[in-house]
Amino acid sequence: MLPEYAGLLHHRVHAVPVLNSCTICAFYVRTQSEMTTHHHIPIRAVFCAVTAALMFATMGAAVRYSSQFLTNEMVVFLRNIFGFLFLLPWLHKKGFRNLGTKRPKTHLLRSLSGLTAMYCFFYAIANLQLAEAVLLNYASPIFIAVIALVWLGEKASPKLIAAVLLGFIGICFILKPGIGILQAAAWVGLLSAVFAALAMVTIRNLSATEPITRIVFYYCLICSVVSAFPAIWAWQTPPLGVLLVMGFAGLVATTGQMLLTYSYSLAPAARVGPYTYAAVIFAAIYGWIIWSERPDLFSAIGAVLVIIAGIMALQRKKFPRMTQPV
Repeated sequence: MLPEYAGLLHHRVHAVPVLNSCTICAFYVRTQSEMTTHHHIPIRAVFCAVTAALMFATMGAAVRYSSQFLTNEMVVFLRNIFGFLFLLPWLHKKGFRNLGTKRPKTHLLRSLSGLTAMYCFFYAIANLQLAEAVLLNYASPIFIAVIALVWLGEKASPKLIAAVLLGFIGICFILKPGIGILQAAAWVGLLSAVFAALAMVTIRNLSATEPITRIVFYYCLICSVVSAFPAIWAWQTPPLGVLLVMGFAGLVATTGQMLLTYSYSLAPAARVGPYTYAAVIFAAIYGWIIWSERPDLFSAIGAVLVIIAGIMALQRKKFPRMTQPV
């Protein structure tokens, strides 16, 4: 659920899955990654991407634990507040000057779409197997491709069409429609990918004129303020242990964001992105060890198809600049 800032680090735009709820996050920015060779990927980039995936899965496990004691409104609010606190040193290092913007509506759209993705993602984590919730969120590259096709008018290559179709077949296996075991939480988890995709497309639009510091600042500020209102309505005083766990969730999510950011500075997204799907494996391991979760055959087949489709979608070489969202 982001990993909100990582993908802002490459010049060419690719769809990058993010656990964002967090965060929901990876997104797009121009960097020197074009200088990286397309024939190999540095070991450091792989290590940072896989470690970031571990951080995001760990955050998911922390959210799953905390959701046993707190409402979704409280969990989202604490995630945003702690995430903002841990990002402040980085924001201070980058400088708080020049935070004025002429695009408040676009910042608001980006933040609200990312925040909605976070609410959906955390709800899915609390009500589905951890690996399934993470996997549905990581279907965002498929929906970015759909947005590019329908909204932006991008020409679809046969490979991209195949990726989208394969991805939706995989999603059907995970949602299991028509066999009596469909869960509403799975649809909510799928919505997290849709809103995460919208957030990533909006970030691409913002990155054309806005520096990363400004994008991050307004995202953190808006999400923290907006999520405070539902939290006040559904307020629960968190037990100290749960508060510490949510603080840890904010820390590992921020660490994951920084690692993924560094990884995208070393190699193109098409090379780095596939390694972020390791988060699904780590989430499955957490689910098995902590909650004795084991995916059924349909979910396992769906996971394979969605991951393959996501990797195929990541190989797109072009993602046209969108017009400013309304």
